[in-house]
Amino acid sequence: MYKNILIPTDGSELANKAVEHGITLAKAIGAKITFMTATLPFHVFTLDSQVVEETSDQYKERIKRHANSTLSTVVATKAKAAGVPCHTVHVEHEPIYQAIIDSAKANDCDLITMASHGRRGVSALVLGSETVKVLTHSTIPVLVHR
Repeated sequence: MYKNILIPTDGSELANKAVEHGITLAKAIGAKITFMTATLPFHVFTLDSQVVEETSDQYKERIKRHANSTLSTVVATKAKAAGVPCHTVHVEHEPIYQAIIDSAKANDCDLITMASHGRRGVSALVLGSETVKVLTHSTIPVLVHR
């Protein structure tokens, strides 16, 4: 069946539920996990108030700390406790959905497991989730945890 599952996470509560589900699935089928987090590159023109207040180096350091914290929490407290082999990847890329797809391919993953907010109607069309974009563009199967 599946041998390597990519689980993208941003450290949010919703993503953590998908992480837990992915770990349970990997353990049940004997797969390993590639956890990944993706961050946006620094932009001079942005609406993100934190980026406006930071230099490029400060932004990169803050993002690196956040990515390391997110990934180490996932690995240290969840995957290792479950006895599931895993490794982590941090990618700085835009758009995020493409970073997820590219990471899955680069790490020879045969399944992507990720969370969805489950938005419907106009909000789904206007906001457009990364999950929907991954579903639309990925050639690798995607398991969505709601």
